[in-house]
Amino acid sequence: MAVVSVEGLSRRYGRHRGVEDVSFEVQDHEIVGLLGPNGSGKTTILRILTGYLQPGVGRVRVDGLDVVRDGRAARARIGYVPENAPLYGQMRVNEFLDFMGRLRGLQGPALRGAIAAACDRLALGPVAEAMIGRLSRGYRQRVAIAQALLHAPRLLVLDEPTNGLDPRQIIELRHLLRDLARDCSVLVTSHILAEMERVADRVAILLDGRLLTVHRIAREGRAAALRIRSGAEGAPAVAAALAALPPGVTAMEEPATGDVASWRLEVPEPEAALAALAAAGLASVEALPPASGLEELFLRLTAGKAVH
Repeated sequence: MAVVSVEGLSRRYGRHRGVEDVSFEVQDHEIVGLLGPNGSGKTTILRILTGYLQPGVGRVRVDGLDVVRDGRAARARIGYVPENAPLYGQMRVNEFLDFMGRLRGLQGPALRGAIAAACDRLALGPVAEAMIGRLSRGYRQRVAIAQALLHAPRLLVLDEPTNGLDPRQIIELRHLLRDLARDCSVLVTSHILAEMERVADRVAILLDGRLLTVHRIAREGRAAALRIRSGAEGAPAVAAALAALPPGVTAMEEPATGDVASWRLEVPEPEAALAALAAAGLASVEALPPASGLEELFLRLTAGKAVH
């Protein structure tokens, strides 16, 4: 049974369409990303899922429980971190977690154990006695996630969790989400394609309240890309080097720029290809980012459509 099941979900705000006829599932221990530009319906879906909004049409279930009919029990299975999660800046980290744990019905040894486990998981030990209002954005985000994990939820929901984080904090959060997925399912929203491609198992692409597709992320087997540049005098050496490359490499000559020719290579093992090219005496070799399948899919699906 899916941890999350969304069936034919629609919700309007007056004449404005929030979401319309959206259906998808989140399986156990899976990370699913809701991807789309601002205003595409991502936050509306999360608010319905977590009980902040009523669906207009359709049905949403968490761990088999209807979020309307069995709302209290469904919410007990969810850990929620909204965008810009509200925290009590005048409280210390451990005080805040104690308060949130009690709201969840924890007490005594169970509460103390849950706080210790969350602090260990989120590396909050060094700031456990610090005032929340004095923490960095990265630590505040960790505190918000820690409170969402206290009651061992079946589903962790995060709305735009990388907003305001620096590059190092984004990388740390990415690894954290993969680790958390060993214990629960994760539903996360973003409008950043590259982040979704790195962290999610599947991505539901939304635009203007409609679900365009649900795409499984393929991380294995994607070829790296290299570019070779050479003047006319070096063309024979390039041809010889290309002929000597390991099997599985594909090369395409690109349009010349003045007297400089270039070739784009798709290589399954870039280290071996780079070593072969260096041995052939080719110094002008550039490593390129691989083409993003998710990026290409998103551009194809949204071609000719207004993205606000």
